[in-house]
Amino acid sequence: MNTIKKYLLTGFAAIFLALTAYGQTASTKSDFFESTGKIYVVVAVIVVIFLGILALLISLERRLAKIEKEEKEL
Repeated sequence: MNTIKKYLLTGFAAIFLALTAYGQTASTKSDFFESTGKIYVVVAVIVVIFLGILALLISLERRLAKIEKEEKEL
């Protein structure tokens, strides 16, 4: 469970840094994405990918813990 906490903390830190960095740029490309609403699609795709990776890591951690527990019983 300790590694899951590390991954969650790292993920939240990455999201926080991304949100703070988002507010500091003023380029014409970002204005274009904001005006057309495509920036929300980009953010949604990134969030879905991040959640998928997080779910994969959690499931792998559970499987590994189960295998380690079975090996200790032998």
